[in-house]
Amino acid sequence: MNHHCYSQRQLEFIEPRVYEIRERVFPVAKPLRIVNVASVPQRSPFRYPGGKTWLVPYARLWLRSLPAPVEELIEPFAGGAIIGLTAAFERLAERVTLVEIDSDIAAVWQTILNGRGNWLADRIVNFKLTSSSARNVIGSPRITLWEKAFATIVRNRVQRGGILAPGAGLMKRGENGNGIASRWYPETLGKRIRAIVTVKDRIQFIEGDGITHLENNVSRPEVAYFIDPPYTKAGRRLYKHSEVDDRYLFSLAKQLRGDFLMTYDNTRQVVKLADEFGLHWQAISMKNTHHTKMTELLIGRNLDWLSGEVRSRLISP
Repeated sequence: MNHHCYSQRQLEFIEPRVYEIRERVFPVAKPLRIVNVASVPQRSPFRYPGGKTWLVPYARLWLRSLPAPVEELIEPFAGGAIIGLTAAFERLAERVTLVEIDSDIAAVWQTILNGRGNWLADRIVNFKLTSSSARNVIGSPRITLWEKAFATIVRNRVQRGGILAPGAGLMKRGENGNGIASRWYPETLGKRIRAIVTVKDRIQFIEGDGITHLENNVSRPEVAYFIDPPYTKAGRRLYKHSEVDDRYLFSLAKQLRGDFLMTYDNTRQVVKLADEFGLHWQAISMKNTHHTKMTELLIGRNLDWLSGEVRSRLISP
């Protein structure tokens, strides 16, 4: 049973509904409707499992609801970094810090942000993609950081679901029978990377552990945190680094001086942790990479920015 206490404003939009998770059932708030991702600017060069393009309108509302301009937005599990990129492009924060432990993904962000972004864009645009050329790039030794970045982008675009974890295979039929080239949009990727280069002075990248970075910044009230850890159910299949101590992360989030928005899979375990640490949660509808309708949880210290008039503007047809 959920014993979470809601404010009157939250009760205006919460409607109990029961969802079955494995063999257990528990009540959750009625999920907010699915955001049309076609209306959201596509800024990341990654096709990333667990990507948060669908969350962008909510993240905008959250950041704009904060009482003062956000001095820094920290994204400790950056991945495709769509929320951090949105904040940088739309000046929702004065600066953005992306943290990622995966060395392959880190190579991409380091290359784009540290002077080789235009080289990477040109390399993508001029690459002739075939099954053979993709395998050659993926299997060749990476002599330089930027070559590693290029190989990572190729892998991300030709492997099933964009999965970079060990063991992921190449696409076969792909979309509309286009095979390995189904997700290879070289001109579009080049434009996205060049656009990121234009705002790179607002973005800092750190290759490292997101939990450690949160610990090092826990006492900073001027910082906002977007926390999107590997999820409890699918993390091992999707990510090279998927082990997170969920209880410790919730405890750490509770201690943050600055405001935070956290996303998690919608499970009984996660709801119990949110309730245990006195955090608010709300189910949000989304679609995964296979276009299956699902719900995820938004978790924060206060979700009043989701209620009333603000919420109705966001989800109106």
